Amino acid sequence: MADDLLPKTSLREAGLREEPIAALERLIERHIADRIYPGASFAIAREGRLVRHAVFGDAAQGRKATAETLWLLYSNTKVVTAAALWVLAEEGLFRFTDPLAKHVPEFARHGKGEITVLQLMTHRAGFPSALLPPSCWEDHAAMREAVCNLTLEWTPGSRLHYHGTSAHWAAAVLLEALTGQDFREVIRERVLRPLGLEKAIHVGLPSKLHARAADMHEPSDNGPRPIADVNAAAWRLAGVPGAGGYATAVGMAAFYQALLGGGALGKKRFAGPRTLAYAIRDWTGEMVDGAMGMPMHRGIGPHLRGTAPTIRGLGSFATPATFGHGGVGSSYCWGDPVSGVSFAYLTNCRVPDPWHSERLDVVSNLVHAAVL
Repeated sequence: MADDLLPKTSLREAGLREEPIAALERLIERHIADRIYPGASFAIAREGRLVRHAVFGDAAQGRKATAETLWLLYSNTKVVTAAALWVLAEEGLFRFTDPLAKHVPEFARHGKGEITVLQLMTHRAGFPSALLPPSCWEDHAAMREAVCNLTLEWTPGSRLHYHGTSAHWAAAVLLEALTGQDFREVIRERVLRPLGLEKAIHVGLPSKLHARAADMHEPSDNGPRPIADVNAAAWRLAGVPGAGGYATAVGMAAFYQALLGGGALGKKRFAGPRTLAYAIRDWTGEMVDGAMGMPMHRGIGPHLRGTAPTIRGLGSFATPATFGHGGVGSSYCWGDPVSGVSFAYLTNCRVPDPWHSERLDVVSNLVHAAVL
């Protein structure tokens, strides 16, 4: 069961105020009543314990959301995929300062030979708009060929611009080149299984679990409508490494507890604290992300809050070291090293900005406001 991933405690015992969390629950209920999204789930954990978990609305038409519902993570997936690279670097299989072409020689095509893994994973690789066709999702030789044939839009390292899916397809190719395994298996065996989260987080959702997946929606004049492409079996199976993971809210809150714990969740561990300290630091400083219009303080996977007046998703009240990631128009997950609080908020409608970012600032701030 999802709630069994972490020992439980109460808000009061965890040092969190009740009223801001009650306000959060009322806000989500109002969003659903206003038909902004059909369903949602959130989970709050602190110092290794589950503090609050709530589920709202519908996972799909005619199907209520439950604690076991698996929600599309969209780009929250990027942090899970990056974590597999953290482990392989810790094992000495590569360095983040290596050119990716050192390990995938044909990636050097079209002027990409000097792109480092660090540049790739901090959105400075130079091919943000590139897409891989669905024909590559299960043909991994074709996936590697397509990634190696990507062409540059600007000089690598010269700009910061969010790579929606392209960089993490390249990361998947690197994971496979380093291990000889399917990248989905690497993520499961190197990251999720050691933490006991392999049933709660999936990059590549097995067919037998598709009935637990929430359908993703988009706004329409008649309320949220399903998005056929990302509700299809092929998408769920593929585990698109930058956008196609599925998880429960408790699973993601527990994952971020492991990141706050230096790689450990209770007595389980997937990596060491110095590895995580290297990965979860501000590698891009005050560089403005061309896609976001603000400095995003990119780490190798998550981004950090920093000290700007506002920041996407993490909440303007967050401490500067708070780190996390979002899923386009739908979700955000984060961890705060100062308070030890992790938070996962997952919904099933892809609502565009400015509403999405404004909503997330309120949602995350209510959790920060609860911390004593």
